[in-house]
Amino acid sequence: MYLGFLTVCLGNMPLKEKAKWASENGFKSLEIACWPKDNTRDYSASDIDVENLTPEEAEEIKKYFKEYGLTISSLAYYDNNLDRDPEKRKFINNHLKKCIDAAKMLGTDMVGTFVGRNIEKSIKDNFDEFERVFTDIISYAEDKGIKIIIENCPMEGWQVPGLPGTISFTPELWEEMFRRIPSKNFGLNLDPSHLVWQFIDYIDVIPEFKDRIFHVHAKDTEVFEDKFKRYGVFNRQLYTGTHGEFGYWRYRMPGMGNVDWGKFIKALKDNGYDGVISIEHEDPLYEGSEEKVKEGLLLGLNHLSQFVK
Repeated sequence: MYLGFLTVCLGNMPLKEKAKWASENGFKSLEIACWPKDNTRDYSASDIDVENLTPEEAEEIKKYFKEYGLTISSLAYYDNNLDRDPEKRKFINNHLKKCIDAAKMLGTDMVGTFVGRNIEKSIKDNFDEFERVFTDIISYAEDKGIKIIIENCPMEGWQVPGLPGTISFTPELWEEMFRRIPSKNFGLNLDPSHLVWQFIDYIDVIPEFKDRIFHVHAKDTEVFEDKFKRYGVFNRQLYTGTHGEFGYWRYRMPGMGNVDWGKFIKALKDNGYDGVISIEHEDPLYEGSEEKVKEGLLLGLNHLSQFVK
């Protein structure tokens, strides 16, 4: 196993600078953000313009990654591939294919995304749309030797407050996802943080889905029992809009929440996983400046290094 991070957290810093800093501080891999240049999503970045990437530019990126002793664990474009707006959906699906093309040029074999959801339909009804959309996407990826990985984030409130914005956030739904599309090029970017606040055992899922775990995110979740007793499973309902306001849980850097990383990583090893552990930095206490973000990344690196040897 080896440690990396998703480049989104360092914002508009040039990719080469991100790579240099990562190398100098002991990281071995980067998960490169590839959202469109014209994009307003939170927690997103466009470190590689996949719409216009040339073979020459790809070779230059590969050259300095090799110089810095880094690999590219995956390209990242997490958006709603089942958007209810046909034109938006078409754009997102096509951009994902551009990411697949770029992955081929860059010599990495994985592209990460969300399934998403047509919010006007039930989760059950969304699976028919999922099968149609992702059969095409996975076929496109297979032809180029690329794997598609799905992060198991519910994206609660992404489109409608209180409702999940994706259809791929629990083991029940993963099972249906892989039943519909059994391709060996289709798997998970497993993130335990999303399972913690849903009270799903993040260790038990590993042996069950070991053949589908292609990539792993390292993000922690801090659960506040006093707030849980007050808000319940549907969480806080009356947000005031104050910055930093949260319900019974919040994301943290690895080692600062409820995930037992030693136990989690041991279970991954025991079940044959030997890939990246990629920090996804969404800790609100280590945001706001480049220095704070870097501090958070290094805290996560130091904690995980105890278990990744």
